Amino acid sequence: MSLVILRVVAVLALILLLWNPSSARLLPAGDQPIVLLDASLSMTGAPWQAALDSARAYARRRAVVWRFGAGVTAFDTTPPTAGASHLGPALEAAAGRAGEVVIVTDGNVDDVASIPPDLLRRPRIIVQPRPAFFDAYVAGVEGTRYVMRTDTIRLRASYGTAGKRDGVRGTGKATLTLSVEGRRLASQSVTLPDSGLITTEVTLPASHVPRPGWQVLQVSLDGVKDGESRDDARLFVIDVSLEPAAVIFASPPDWEARFLARTLSDVARLPVRVFVETEAGRWRDGATLAPVAGAELTRAASAARLVIATGDPARAREFTAGTGGGAAARSAVWLWPTNGQTGDWYVERPQSSPFTAALAGVSWDSLPPATAVTVPARDSNRTASVALAARLARRGLARPIVSLEQRDGRRVASITAAGLWRWAFRGGAAEQAYRSVIAAVVDWLLGEQGGGTRERVVPEFFEVPNGLPTVWRWTAADSARPLGITLRSGATTRTDTLRFDAGGRAQLLLPPGSYRYTLSGGPEQGVVAVETFSEEWLPPPRAPALSAQPGEAIARVASVGLRDRWWLFVIAILALATEWALRRRQGLP
Repeated sequence: MSLVILRVVAVLALILLLWNPSSARLLPAGDQPIVLLDASLSMTGAPWQAALDSARAYARRRAVVWRFGAGVTAFDTTPPTAGASHLGPALEAAAGRAGEVVIVTDGNVDDVASIPPDLLRRPRIIVQPRPAFFDAYVAGVEGTRYVMRTDTIRLRASYGTAGKRDGVRGTGKATLTLSVEGRRLASQSVTLPDSGLITTEVTLPASHVPRPGWQVLQVSLDGVKDGESRDDARLFVIDVSLEPAAVIFASPPDWEARFLARTLSDVARLPVRVFVETEAGRWRDGATLAPVAGAELTRAASAARLVIATGDPARAREFTAGTGGGAAARSAVWLWPTNGQTGDWYVERPQSSPFTAALAGVSWDSLPPATAVTVPARDSNRTASVALAARLARRGLARPIVSLEQRDGRRVASITAAGLWRWAFRGGAAEQAYRSVIAAVVDWLLGEQGGGTRERVVPEFFEVPNGLPTVWRWTAADSARPLGITLRSGATTRTDTLRFDAGGRAQLLLPPGSYRYTLSGGPEQGVVAVETFSEEWLPPPRAPALSAQPGEAIARVASVGLRDRWWLFVIAILALATEWALRRRQGLP
């Protein structure tokens, strides 16, 4: 009977090993914690010292320590330098490990709203809060970046307060100051709000700027006693020129001219001046609506490298024809009539034109249709190159809407479609398509004159908050390649290399200051500014906050097969060996 039992046990064990069924098993958490240390600027001071003590305590338990801020880096004890608190990437990387996750922070995390709740439930959170304080700050500065010496610089400055002063919120007086290179140029008295922001306009004649070219304006709050002075000023980079590089004659003034002027100044990096004909024969300055004499219109057109006539170009023919010779005759001309056959004109993908490469990424089927197209005259130049065409309701004959030609030794571009401003108004991909078309036209018109669009690399932002990198974008038609860059700030000169990623962008982290840059092997030069301002300096709460929590017990569920259990092999071997021994003792085969 015992031999039968041993044989059954051995056979069952072998069957189970061949079948190898699996079962879930709860594995204990690893014994190596992961500590995520907030290294943003808001941790500077007492919170950073307390956070370092917590990190060192875990490090003695063989913990892995990572710093997080604008990115994820290895642990070191250098003071915080990151201008943002992005916890998500570090938390996602730590989620793949079984050890305990500990977050040491002041609670102010920029991207907490975008982190999945299950990731936030797992870690233990240790909060080292910042002390509360009163703060008055300049939130931002906006304005026209490209101006002439005869213009008035108009900036929109936003300022506000946060926190409590002496335990009670209240208002106070301050002075909003506009300065260049430490020289005060304008100031005005302002009243600080109880909370929130106030926007005011700061004006300054451009002739008060010490010299033309790239300049860095500083807008600061003076006469305020608050707990943080590093956010009391913001910077704004402007380019002051003696004459406009582009002049727009709008008759009548419409949305097409308005969006064109704004986009042209932005993408082409050119100072633009706009003149509008509000009544027949009466032209006014597009910014101030002040009347402008005909002699001034002629002088502006003669000095400009690009002359643009929109609406009814015939109204500005005396300024765009260049019959007087000299500089006017050498100016590039852009004609944009907006009165034509109405309907839904859908722009088609360019087949073979000077714009094919520049507009390769545009999704043409998603763009709003043009509202009207001007039919070309019979005696129009048949040698003109058609860059873009459109069809009425996507049917019938395609009509050229962007034509490029040479007239009397100068370049002339014609856009005969109205309503393209709706591309920019829609935003998103449509706005980028509008900007690409405008940049391509200006690039062709000024291609032989050294226009700004010929630059290989441009900074995405001229002003960058403290702790964030400056971002550079490759704009040339060829593939991006590393470029040397030289930056000068006062008596300091720094040489570095811009290395571009697959998206054509390069990053360079700089300390606060104003930098005049030049790129190797090309004419590119300009100014970028790194501010002392950072949203990290604002008192709490400035963003969705994390609160302290003990975290969840971490364990892993694993699938374990019977072949992974050693005792089943021992049972099978012992049963077979015991059966064989008993059979030999009893003399059985």
